[in-house]
Amino acid sequence: MNSAEHKEKLMQDLNLVIRDAEELLRNSEQTAGEGFKSAKAKFESTLKNAKAEVARIEDIVVTRGKDAARATDVYVKENPWQSAGIAAGVGLLVGLLVGRK
Repeated sequence: MNSAEHKEKLMQDLNLVIRDAEELLRNSEQTAGEGFKSAKAKFESTLKNAKAEVARIEDIVVTRGKDAARATDVYVKENPWQSAGIAAGVGLLVGLLVGRK
């Protein structure tokens, strides 16, 4: 797994934890003591903040990905021969590595 796949898996896991916590809160409609109500309110606040943070991180990742794609596109358009040479070199290295096995 590469770094991007690890980040995607982490984001999926965080979203799953948030969904599970929300479901737990919905299912825990017990009329317990004041301590439980206070803890539940604090947990709901923390959960709300976690959801906002996950959404913010997702936006940053998407924005950075788009910026990287734009920068790559500009570089390739400005330097087509260098880009073709780099692609050929990478292809050669991958072919050599695959051929070794």
